[in-house]
Amino acid sequence: MSTPRDLLNAAKAEIREIDPHDVAARLDHFTLLDVREPDEYEQGAVPGAVHVSRGNLEFSVEGRLPDKGAPIAVYCAGGVRSAFAAKTLQDLGYTDVVSVIGGFNKWKDEGLLWTTPRTMSQDQRVRYHRHLLLPEVGEKGQMRLLDSKVLLLGAGGLGSPAALYLAAAGVGTIGIIDMDVVDSSNLQRQILHNLDRIGMRKVDSAKMTLSAMNPDLKVVTYDTRLGADNILDIIDGYDVIVDGTDNFPTRYLVNDAALVKRIPVVHGSIFRFEGQVTVFNPYVGPCYRCMIPEPPPAELAPSCAEAGVLGVLPGIVGSIQAVETIKLLLDLGEPLVGRLLTYDALDQSFRTFKVRRDPQCPACGDGAGPIVIAEYDDLCMPHAVSV
Repeated sequence: MSTPRDLLNAAKAEIREIDPHDVAARLDHFTLLDVREPDEYEQGAVPGAVHVSRGNLEFSVEGRLPDKGAPIAVYCAGGVRSAFAAKTLQDLGYTDVVSVIGGFNKWKDEGLLWTTPRTMSQDQRVRYHRHLLLPEVGEKGQMRLLDSKVLLLGAGGLGSPAALYLAAAGVGTIGIIDMDVVDSSNLQRQILHNLDRIGMRKVDSAKMTLSAMNPDLKVVTYDTRLGADNILDIIDGYDVIVDGTDNFPTRYLVNDAALVKRIPVVHGSIFRFEGQVTVFNPYVGPCYRCMIPEPPPAELAPSCAEAGVLGVLPGIVGSIQAVETIKLLLDLGEPLVGRLLTYDALDQSFRTFKVRRDPQCPACGDGAGPIVIAEYDDLCMPHAVSV
């Protein structure tokens, strides 16, 4: 029977080993793979290393390191587990793998660069466990979410589901702007609020709900009218704006300010049984003015208060806005940039339309002049910030 030493020698006979100094001199060449246990990794690691513990390697590494031809330097604490890991990687089809001699212990002893990684608490690992299982998110992506800042325009029909899912997903800071109070007519669709909060400021009600969901979350409230005098200050520093407004003056104002600050806007709107979502990524895709250069006449653009809305509709549209927001924050998939997704609840159908950037757009076009942040109250709807 083979002894553990025999197995180690057999593995080393089939792999290549490398001195830590040779790896440190070529950090831009190698992808470092740390196969130690989480508690070891938390005490110190090589900066930029991908962490996959040896016990999860076979089932997790392909999602974390999809390029099987890329140079990989594997290290553990002393060079034993990394040898077995390198052999396993070769068996899985990785073609350029080396094991670091002496592992992390020798790396530190030789005075090479290492840091104490920022890691999640045990409570966070439990809370976000389903995210951590996704190779496209993982711990690195979850940390990005915790560091992210999202501004919600409105704590109403669209803002409610978007806020709830973004808070649950672990977005670290959510700003909410709304100057309205909770009314009983809101409760048919604005699920951030309840009967006990009728008459309460919407931003305060929203903060109570979201703070109770996730202790990691910081909620910043703006109980004010969004206008030309404050919008640049309010949106400054946010990574994504989720637009849940229901009027053209605010949408044009938000569009222009987002272009100035170069902040992507996840736009959503609803009407009766229909909804739509798109993403305006400044100077990458079209802006709101590219899609709607001029507002329609007031009689052709009634509000939900005038025309009605199916209560569950904003839940669907707002949830899609949350998905698009997370995709932007994590650089996942293909956001709805240059595409308008429409939803019809009556025949349960989705359709996608292309929206192209207008080279003649007065806001983001090639020859557009400096953007002036101005009020648009002369357009068809008064200022409001939630559907």
